[in-house]
Amino acid sequence: MAGLAALAACLPVSQPESLVPQPRPAVPQPAVYKPSADSAQLAYYYNALQRDLLTRGLLRTDGGGPDTPYDAEDLAESFEALAFYDEYGGSGISGGLGRWAGPVRIAAEFGPSVPAARRAEDRETLSAYAARLARITGHPVATVAARGNFHVIFASLDDSAFVAERVRELLPSISARDLSLLAAPPRSFYCLVVAGGPQSDPLSYTRGVALIRAEHPDLVRRSCVHEEVAQGLGLRNDSPRARPSIFNDDDEFALLTSFDEKLLQMLYDPRLTTGMSAEEARPIIRILAREAMGQEL
Repeated sequence: MAGLAALAACLPVSQPESLVPQPRPAVPQPAVYKPSADSAQLAYYYNALQRDLLTRGLLRTDGGGPDTPYDAEDLAESFEALAFYDEYGGSGISGGLGRWAGPVRIAAEFGPSVPAARRAEDRETLSAYAARLARITGHPVATVAARGNFHVIFASLDDSAFVAERVRELLPSISARDLSLLAAPPRSFYCLVVAGGPQSDPLSYTRGVALIRAEHPDLVRRSCVHEEVAQGLGLRNDSPRARPSIFNDDDEFALLTSFDEKLLQMLYDPRLTTGMSAEEARPIIRILAREAMGQEL
């Protein structure tokens, strides 16, 4: 900016030919984005979906209560299912525990269709959530304006070309399948995340990219941020037995619960080692679960 200011100061200033005030030139107005029919239909669908889920008592934001009791055994079982299995990788153990070794620097990015006011709200949501994750895990997690390593892209269906180009820049070795899913996911995919490390050490995470659909209404949008960023930290699976939890495809909870906080705390406990198998980790997981529940060992 300093160089730009110096250059501007060197430009010659022309004098008006007449002392009569001249009319100001019209200030060009920014183009108003008008969603395509497909994007508008998607927004209508997700708004109707949110209303339906809320009517049925789902998308809870209370974090769980007396109706959702759990114990150390539930925590241990869910942790193993979420941290050692891959949501899209089939039913087998996926190679070991994955998590971030270094600081997680979360950068919000936006497709051209996302208006400025909405961007400010999304940045605020992401910043507050990153601070919460840092407190829970004890791991450095924060939002940044530049040089991020975990990019959360808010974009509509109309931004597909932008998303595809940006993801190719961020993840040059991404598979064609994953690129297609991120750029133009099916309607059944509310949001997505891809995270991992280099080919030589894929379970030591160094890069992540999440897609949050811009067509989502507020609560589903926040729910996507909570789930995808947390999954991008290493709890990469969903389980029907995880309750109360956002890592469950039943949509009962919209936002991170007390159960989920304990799982994330366990994930970044130094007694676990990145890359260790479920069998190696199981005795430690049981200890961590009992500690998380305040039980004596």
